[in-house]
Amino acid sequence: MNKKRITSHQVNYGKRIAPIKTVELFSADEWEDFIEEWTELKKSLYFETEKFGGAGDKGRDVVGYKSDKNLSDYKWDCFQCKHYETPLRPTQVYQEFGKLLYYCYLGEYPVPNNYYFVAPKGCGTSLSKLLQNEEQLKEAIINNWDLYCKSKITKEPIELKDDFLLYVQNFNFRIFSKIHTKNIIEDHKVHSNHLTRFGGGLPERDKLSEDDIPDSIQTNETVYVKQLFKAYGSQNGEKYENKEQLDEVPHYSDHFDRARISFHHAEQLRNFSRDSLPVETFEDFQNEIFDGIVDIVDEDHSDGFVRVKEVEKEARKIVIASNPLKDVSIINDRSGICHQLANDKRITWT
Repeated sequence: MNKKRITSHQVNYGKRIAPIKTVELFSADEWEDFIEEWTELKKSLYFETEKFGGAGDKGRDVVGYKSDKNLSDYKWDCFQCKHYETPLRPTQVYQEFGKLLYYCYLGEYPVPNNYYFVAPKGCGTSLSKLLQNEEQLKEAIINNWDLYCKSKITKEPIELKDDFLLYVQNFNFRIFSKIHTKNIIEDHKVHSNHLTRFGGGLPERDKLSEDDIPDSIQTNETVYVKQLFKAYGSQNGEKYENKEQLDEVPHYSDHFDRARISFHHAEQLRNFSRDSLPVETFEDFQNEIFDGIVDIVDEDHSDGFVRVKEVEKEARKIVIASNPLKDVSIINDRSGICHQLANDKRITWT
């Protein structure tokens, strides 16, 4: 059975606020940032993503480019971000329809493949019905142009007549639709900022057993392994080049096995952090260990193996107060990070 480690957050705070409720507390800017993060996950769909927002966006908040944006006829999707306390109503977005129609008419940008409304509380019944019926949507925009669009897009009034009216009448209104917030949140779970936005504590971390450690030395282990061989040799004058030679000296062999276990624990923690937290979180954790052991590394020791053991001992004592990984880290991680640092050539044993 695959056992999980329980985090201190789960014990201390219990049930957390649902993300679907948390997004309602976002500011408008936070909502746009959140949608931008979500589009970043859609690399299979988009060549590039970009957030405009603010004055001068010409009706574009977040954009997903399906082709090179430097081409005149690039393909793209538009995500219109609205953050209101209630579901969106047609009167709140007529201006957004108008902006897109007007700037596409002027050729400021191509007609998007899709134009999505994204709002924490979604679209209300009236707007949803319009989005499902292109003829009714077209009629509603034309009938409401003077009230909600004519004087709301540019400083000069925009009359809906002549060529522009003909353009609107022939426009493909099927591009307009909505995306449910719950689906966005579900997709966002794999983003490294998900936990920093919604909290709730880290997920359970898988336990790592000796059976999970490969028998053979992996390519990503060669540097710290060679350093350990030199450390052992510095104590007794022997030259070690492989694990089999260590079998003749049980306390070297046993230590080597423990070192590999701890290294793989630290590697697992690195991967766990990469999947759950911003990229710099593990680096910060690793740097705190480095700062705690570097003076011990630099001290005089009778041999390299003594230095290894003293550094590992010190690493296990270090108290990490703020890094979120403290809730899921174990003693083996700290020893393992010492060997990661050796593997990265930040420290040496001899």
